[in-house]
Parts: sequence; structure tokens; C-alpha cells
Amino acid sequence: VQLQASGGGLVQAGGSLRLSCGVSGRTSGDLPIAWFRQAPGKEREFVAAIRLWSDSPYYGDSAKGRFTIARDNAKNTVYLQMNSLRPEDTAVYYCAAGFSSGLIQLSRSYTYWGQGTQVTVSS
Repeated sequence: VQLQASGGGLVQAGGSLRLSCGVSGRTSGDLPIAWFRQAPGKEREFVAAIRLWSDSPYYGDSAKGRFTIARDNAKNTVYLQMNSLRPEDTAVYYCAAGFSSGLIQLSRSYTYWGQGTQVTVSS
């Protein structure tokens, strides 16, 4: 499985960005694709996840009410729409797949990772 994250950039506080995660390779089962983020000097943080078949989104506390995760199975792509961005959202955003066991919110539950896309929110 290969993941390609894109869509990051520089945006002012209050603005919006849409991240994309292209998924290639063999995926099976109703497994989640997740977004995590990591700011300098901080641990990787769960942002959101969505299962490939069922409409079951999961959100981290920082994303609730502002971010929306969605998928397009025909395009093998998972999107993260981010609205009302804040400077504290500045981080490298990663998509992850290959969920094996454990909690969806834990990074160690995933085997495959994209290269990350930088999101910078200016105040």
C-alpha cells in the first residue's frame, strides 16, 4: 500500500485547506484510513479517520466541528477538509493505512504512512 498526501500550504488564520490522500495498492476490509499531524517538538496527534466502506468518521478533539473527513472510493482518495484554521493547526499532516489492531486513534495501529504535507497557518 502506498499513500500520497497533498494539498498543504500556507493559509491565514480562519482560512481553509483541503488535504488529499491518494491510496494505491491492495486494501481490503472495512479498515480505516487516518490523518495524523505532527508539529515540531510534539508527538504525532490523531486528527481524523474514516472506514473504507462504512460511513463511520472519527475525529480527534482538535478536529471536531472544524474538520471533515471524506472518501471517494472511485478515486481511491481520502480528503480532509479543514476550516476555521488556527495557528496551532500548523504541522505536517500524514495519512495512514494498514490498520492492524488497537485503537484507531493511535499511530502505532497503522503500518503504512504517506510522506506528509506541510500545513502552516499564519496569525
